[in-house]
Amino acid sequence: MNKLEKWETVIGLEIHAQLSTKSKIFSGASTNYGADPNTQACAVDLGLPGVLPVINEEAIQMAIKFGLAINAKIPKTSVFARKNYFYPDLPKGYQISQFELPIVSNGHIEIETENKKNKTIRITRAHLEEDAGKSNHDEFIGFTGIDLNRAGNPLLEIVSEPDMSNAKEAISYLKKIHTLVCYLKICDGNMQEGSFRCDANVSIKLKKQKELGTRTEIKNLNSFKFIESAINYEIERQINVIESDKTVVQETRLYDSNKNETRSMRSKEEANDYRYFPDPDLLPILIADETKEAIKKSIPELPDVKCKRYQKELALSKYDSDNLTSNPDIADYFEETIKITNGNAKICANWIMGDLSASLNKKNIAIKNSPVSAKMLGDLINLIIDKTISGKIAKTVFEAMWNGEGNAISIIESKDLKQVTDSGKIEKIIDEIITENSSQVEQYKNSSDEKKQKLIGFFVGQIMKKSKGKANPKQVNELLKEKLDN
Repeated sequence: MNKLEKWETVIGLEIHAQLSTKSKIFSGASTNYGADPNTQACAVDLGLPGVLPVINEEAIQMAIKFGLAINAKIPKTSVFARKNYFYPDLPKGYQISQFELPIVSNGHIEIETENKKNKTIRITRAHLEEDAGKSNHDEFIGFTGIDLNRAGNPLLEIVSEPDMSNAKEAISYLKKIHTLVCYLKICDGNMQEGSFRCDANVSIKLKKQKELGTRTEIKNLNSFKFIESAINYEIERQINVIESDKTVVQETRLYDSNKNETRSMRSKEEANDYRYFPDPDLLPILIADETKEAIKKSIPELPDVKCKRYQKELALSKYDSDNLTSNPDIADYFEETIKITNGNAKICANWIMGDLSASLNKKNIAIKNSPVSAKMLGDLINLIIDKTISGKIAKTVFEAMWNGEGNAISIIESKDLKQVTDSGKIEKIIDEIITENSSQVEQYKNSSDEKKQKLIGFFVGQIMKKSKGKANPKQVNELLKEKLDN
């Protein structure tokens, strides 16, 4: 028996989504990424004596918007608390967070499991808090550099129930939340910059065992690939520990992507270790029903609804719909393209998921920065639909558009790529190919239907080559068969 078969994995995730506000959660300092160290930390962020925090109202609205999108409870009153612990990059010695009365509680989302079944993942809570600064251990030999630009950035910490049973389910859940916060425009989702990261709580137990095993927390994971690898490593590590008659220790661990292993960071704290108490400098947040209703009306069409609409109204497959709704910028690009092509959804989907995506991935460019706009691609697709150019020629035109040589029509004219649809011109090329390949013509007349199809392919290839790919393929096939069969 595979040793994994007798064990059950239990996973819960704590996601930290940095909210896309222009200023910090309790101060007016900028949240822009990439500024010189310690140039965006004001007196409030530094916790200097006499300063007072002031809540950023936009952060509250963003948190409520997320809660409504996951069908969670939004309380009438929410309270900030002080979470006491010391880090060198947390100047005050405590973090302003939420504990007993979070702004979002008891929500859920649906994910798709490996066997294509839906599974509900419960979301215990989502609470607002301030981010800490960043410690830099690499630039100064023997010292650690502290950058407090990030201190005070607004975070929404999204805490799931331990409802995931393997790493793939955890990634499915993470991607679902990632897509959701991007659609809601409350977080840019940039994992490389740390805007979207998570801690994974992992434990194992025998399948017949009722009580949960001792969990470990893997801290600060910011890549889907690394998160999956870290969870899988930790599952195997815990199994090996228990099967060696040792005990899993409750602790916080870090993942080393170079060695593909987790290592101990510190013992895992419990809530009472932090000595939470209500922050005396911040009044409770009162949330009126009218506020919730106004925010609810601002929620856009969400990815699950959009995905179902694409299948029902546009007759796209679930695979296509999932891909096109995985990112709001992709969905927006697609919808603009189908408007230009009068609803020809499938050919638009094929081009976006095919040539466009391949080019974007090759250059590591986001679709919103694509050198080929939705209008440019839509115009190109229209030229395929009206048979001005063939699909093959369209690829040449797309490449030229990508390289900045102009729009589709100007490229077609400058390179003389317009499709030949004149029957007389096509017949002339066919006659030349038939004359040049008399032995293949004789084979065709004396062959089985299967062999004839292969020879048709040969002739079509020669004709398209001679026409430089400009002859209309449908006309070529019809006229060629007519001539060969007579």
